[in-house]
Amino acid sequence: MSNKISLKDMTAIGLMLFALFFGAGNLIFPPSLGQGAGGNLWPAIFGFLITGVGLPLLGVLAIGLSGSEDSQALASKVHPIFATVLMVSIYLTIGPLFAIPRTAAVSYEIGIRPFMPNDSGVNTIGLSLYTLLFFCVTYGLSLNPSKLVDRIGKILTPLLLITLVVILVQPIINPLGTIQMPSVEYANSPLFTGFKEGYLTMDTLASVVFGIVVINAIRDKGVTKSKDITKVCARVGLISAGFLAIIYAALAYVGATSVETLGQVANGGIILSSVANHFFGPLGNVVLGLAIIFACLTTSIGLITSCATYFTKIFPRFSYKQLVAGFTLFSAAVANMGLNQLIAFSVPVLVTLYPIVIVLILLVFLEPLFNGKREVYVCSIFLTALISLLDGMQAAGLQLTLVHQWLNRVMPLYAEGFGWVVPAIVGVVLGYCINVARKSNSLSAVGNERG
Repeated sequence: MSNKISLKDMTAIGLMLFALFFGAGNLIFPPSLGQGAGGNLWPAIFGFLITGVGLPLLGVLAIGLSGSEDSQALASKVHPIFATVLMVSIYLTIGPLFAIPRTAAVSYEIGIRPFMPNDSGVNTIGLSLYTLLFFCVTYGLSLNPSKLVDRIGKILTPLLLITLVVILVQPIINPLGTIQMPSVEYANSPLFTGFKEGYLTMDTLASVVFGIVVINAIRDKGVTKSKDITKVCARVGLISAGFLAIIYAALAYVGATSVETLGQVANGGIILSSVANHFFGPLGNVVLGLAIIFACLTTSIGLITSCATYFTKIFPRFSYKQLVAGFTLFSAAVANMGLNQLIAFSVPVLVTLYPIVIVLILLVFLEPLFNGKREVYVCSIFLTALISLLDGMQAAGLQLTLVHQWLNRVMPLYAEGFGWVVPAIVGVVLGYCINVARKSNSLSAVGNERG
């Protein structure tokens, strides 16, 4: 097999990856960030780009470096049982429990509901019918994962990009107003606040899943050597990251310049809807609705495909098609719970999982410094998980007041939500020292035996 890939195929895979990442949350969170950040827009959007673009890119590259078709390969560096628990948690989080249902709920709220009568009963029925249709399409397009690049990278993604360009060009050329003062949360630490806002996209978690999709797509194009796969992964990732960064910055700018005309708005979907209506009238809302539906549909397809592929390995008694059907039906049911409930339930889980995955990805790139020693992975991930679990419990409403007050005093960055950073670094040093001590003891034991 040839290990070369055409620019056309590489671009198609890059666009597929962009579309898989670019779901509903990616479209609605940057405008809200822009409104809140105001004059601190650029440090805030930089923080958002770290978690919304940079870390997902590193996640895909980490999978590419591993050369494995198993998404558990990275986490297995800690322990096989830990790998299974972590990956099941990630797949359920970005899958049927939160992210997949959110694609249907958000696309209905922003793409369909504005055209529906303002009646709760009608909207409940409308949501049910819409989720049924949405997941029927998702099911049909997910049955054959080998066609994912052609269906998403060559068809749905260009349609998504066209609709986004139509929506964004006008408000960038002719802003609705001037950028206002930042809100309280963005006034003092816009970089950290933007960084945490990037958690809501779930893209860093998804990167260790979509990385496998990318590797399989590259292999399907005839690239089989590990070194060549890594190179193509990097180029594909850069294509995706470039589109994501440009669109995020544009969306945030539109949000930041909208306050003077729209005032502070509840969420990014309303901001975009109002902006589209301001410039294009009802036609603008139609275009926005299409953008939302395309963004959500592509992400839903990618997530259903990835989840079904993963769980067939854990539960081989179920076929891929059976799992696609099961996840689709379950996601449709959960989507009808409502968007607010989905977001509220997801935040504690994301606060817990994100630091663990971030540290895991970064350790892969730092391996040359510690020769991939397991002790470094174990100590760093353990200490990171300890703090992130406390943060997750707090986000869930469990008030461990004395513990949090003490950590606020002694732990750098804890008050900003980054208390896991120092423990992660300490874990690296501690793990390295333990490894050196073990080697030293082993050599001493050997020397004593010979003596």
